[in-house]
Amino acid sequence: MSSPSAISRSDPTRPQVTRNRPHAWRWLAVLAVVLCLHWFAAQWVERNRDTFTSANTTHVPVQIALLTPQRIDRSPADAAPRSDAPSGHPPQAVASKPRAHVLTATRSGPAPVIAASAPAAETDAASEAASTAASAAAASALAAASAASAASAPAAAHVPTAQSAPGVKFSVPPSGDLQYDTFYNGVRNQPGTIHWSSDGKTYDMIVSVPVPFIGTFSYSSHGHVDAFGLAPDQYIEKRGHRAEDVSIFNRTTKQIVFTKTPASLPLSDGAQDRFSMVMQLASLVRGDPDAYQPGVTRQFFVVDNDSGEIWPIETIGDETIRTQQGYLNTRHFMRLPRHYGDRRRIDVWLAPSLGWLPARILQTEPNGTEIQLVWSGPLNEPGGTGNMNSTPANLTTGPASSTPAASAVPDTSPALDTAPGPASDTP
Repeated sequence: MSSPSAISRSDPTRPQVTRNRPHAWRWLAVLAVVLCLHWFAAQWVERNRDTFTSANTTHVPVQIALLTPQRIDRSPADAAPRSDAPSGHPPQAVASKPRAHVLTATRSGPAPVIAASAPAAETDAASEAASTAASAAAASALAAASAASAASAPAAAHVPTAQSAPGVKFSVPPSGDLQYDTFYNGVRNQPGTIHWSSDGKTYDMIVSVPVPFIGTFSYSSHGHVDAFGLAPDQYIEKRGHRAEDVSIFNRTTKQIVFTKTPASLPLSDGAQDRFSMVMQLASLVRGDPDAYQPGVTRQFFVVDNDSGEIWPIETIGDETIRTQQGYLNTRHFMRLPRHYGDRRRIDVWLAPSLGWLPARILQTEPNGTEIQLVWSGPLNEPGGTGNMNSTPANLTTGPASSTPAASAVPDTSPALDTAPGPASDTP
């Protein structure tokens, strides 16, 4: 009696165990299939990321012009012509209104041999007329002088003079210290600064960006102004507690050397470092804002701490960005891909009310990390004597915002080439 009951009690449990085993294997198989599908989907999205991001980040205009490094215009626009000066009086210096440092490049031409001979002929004729007592001899001397000048005029028309063709307009921005809010993936960090100083002949630029848990990233560029604009002499990078990396622009040997690597590069005209490039662009736009319409692209040869390459900077257009001081009118520039597959993007917004100094700089890393600087305060002249108002003329005050600056057209959440993040390898 007890034995059949025990057998009957144990029999129902055995089919349940055998019934549960197939269900467990089924779920494991489904889970494996789902993981494989997700892995394939992630790989496909990674390979085709540009298809999704390019259309949503910004609308790049069609390129209408490609500008390369050129000499800058050094001929003063307000200089009085020589022909207007009276012949009997020595030329006097004309007092002109002080203006921003406008520089231009000159293109050398043949020596003005005939142009220089005309004043000598006039001097000889004048001395001969003074030494002659007879009125008839004086009249003949004057006639000979006029005939000589008339004969030399056609010949001078065929000989190039010392006046050279004007170069591109170039105006160095005013000196000052700019304060910026810094953001890493939209999270506010400690404020950063850009120190810019120039007297029209030399310049000095220091960028300081604090990075949490790493330290302050410091970038400095020192140099002078030559026939092609800003000419760096030394570029220094210091990231946190690491040693400095120095790039030296040797104008004597026409070489660029580095402390990070024994390699060297030929020094070309108009070469820039990563931060002087921003001020070179600002000086060119400040000199001739109308020349930089949407689609106009300018090339710069930019040197890092161990290499150099061509950066194509394209004009996107005028946009309004939001800062803690209000809304600011700016012009948006974007670095185009340097080579196939280049996903690191750099955007710069220059503000005319700040002397065309950068109001926003933003870098987007290939993995989507965004680092940016947004102007947060007035432009103060070193020593406390500012040459600009604390509130720019075209700055519309509005509610303060703690979020990264948003451009009106379009809202790109752009990329910063000037402030490296903890996980980023700056270009």
